[in-house]
Amino acid sequence: MSAPTDEQIQASDSFRSGRHLVLQAGAGTGKTTTLAMLAASTKQRGRYLAFNKDIARDAANRFPRTVICKTAHATAYAALGHRYADRLNGPRQPAWKTGQALGITRSIRIGDHEISHKTLSHAVLRAVKRFCYSADRALTCQHVPHLRRLATHAEHAQLADVVLPFAVKAWADLQNPDQGMVRFEHDHYLKMWALTQPKIETDFLFLDEAQDTNPVLEQVFTAQRDHAQLVMVGDSAQAIYGWRGACDVMTDFDADALTLTRSFRFGPLLAEQANRWLELAESPIRLTGSDAIPTEIGDVAHPDAVLCRTNIGAMAEVMHLLSEGRRVALARGGHTLASLALAARDLKEGRHTTHPELVLFATWGDVQDYATYDPAGGDLQPFVDLVDTHGPDAILTAVDELTDEEHAEVTVSTAHKAKGREWSTVRIGDDFPPPKDTDQSDAEGRPIPEAVNDTDARLAYVAVTRARRRLDLGGLSWIDDHRARRLIASEA
Repeated sequence: MSAPTDEQIQASDSFRSGRHLVLQAGAGTGKTTTLAMLAASTKQRGRYLAFNKDIARDAANRFPRTVICKTAHATAYAALGHRYADRLNGPRQPAWKTGQALGITRSIRIGDHEISHKTLSHAVLRAVKRFCYSADRALTCQHVPHLRRLATHAEHAQLADVVLPFAVKAWADLQNPDQGMVRFEHDHYLKMWALTQPKIETDFLFLDEAQDTNPVLEQVFTAQRDHAQLVMVGDSAQAIYGWRGACDVMTDFDADALTLTRSFRFGPLLAEQANRWLELAESPIRLTGSDAIPTEIGDVAHPDAVLCRTNIGAMAEVMHLLSEGRRVALARGGHTLASLALAARDLKEGRHTTHPELVLFATWGDVQDYATYDPAGGDLQPFVDLVDTHGPDAILTAVDELTDEEHAEVTVSTAHKAKGREWSTVRIGDDFPPPKDTDQSDAEGRPIPEAVNDTDARLAYVAVTRARRRLDLGGLSWIDDHRARRLIASEA
């Protein structure tokens, strides 16, 4: 291993002093190596809360045995969630059926609007989900989601008066470990565990990927600060899970703030590309590349990985590469996709499906409604879009032709699924659209484009920093022209 950088030495010194730390670690800056170095510098016992199972497994192989490496969900499951094992992974069902079981049987009128029993059922389950992501101790009106049609405060208050009692009833139903009307999910036992105000018995506690932490986990983590040394580590510019309740808790954490900015993954030219997106994302750090790694920017005819913005984009890329006769892998495999495509075909052709997750849906239209409107169905939306775009048969044909990553020429992934990974050569997929033009024009009459929003900037930053040797900007190559046109407009 190379000698530690000045930043790593500073982090180690600060850790040994016993102070709480928040560590902003850019892409490829040796975050896990640094944490392992901190853990090895003491004989005290520690725990490491990882973002997912793969990261936990990798850390367990690199950390000293004095550190227990688990996800937050695995920690909660061991403490409390195992009691609900019989209720986990039950079949999905339309929200209106759950609502009916809870006693929602008719529509209500608020102002000029008729709110159907289906909409009320969706609102009840969304309220429970928002409560589970929050740090709050009880369900209240603030967890009831706003409906676009109900514009005034009084109308929303009227909706909350109806929805909240059913949400409380749903949460009570979830407390039964043996049976219930509401589908039990992993976030339910995580919230139950958090409500017990658990004390994690450890001398120090590392929280990884802190930029994507839900308030419920942040609360558990910060509650340990009186008896354990806390180290929060992540990259604010890689906060790409806001859509599922995560928020960047790093900027407000009361601790010594340190940075890791020297990337061991790529060279100066790619660091320059990364810094463009870090600037647009208003990140507190800028990266320095390693001179020993001559990373290039340019066309890549046969990349090791193609990274797309959406699942639909990834599937289109898979189909295109297969048509060229390439051996293609899809990140996280295609088995789940194939079984869902078979279920979709059955439902579209008027047959019931035996797929354990979709067995309770009578038609494909019911699945579309569930994915679009039901809070528990959001994760199915990309798949529904895929089926509606390509059809089940095209998906099944493509999945049949997939290869595992070990034997593939090229891996196709979304940028979300590529987080934490790296490849020698990477091409960015074509589904990263440039910002739209505004109504304003520059001195030459050319329209001025909108600014890049920070969500898109963070996703682009994740995508471009997956490459080690050569990056093909592909679908993000519009960035040069965009920057130039915005700069001219600002100087006019």
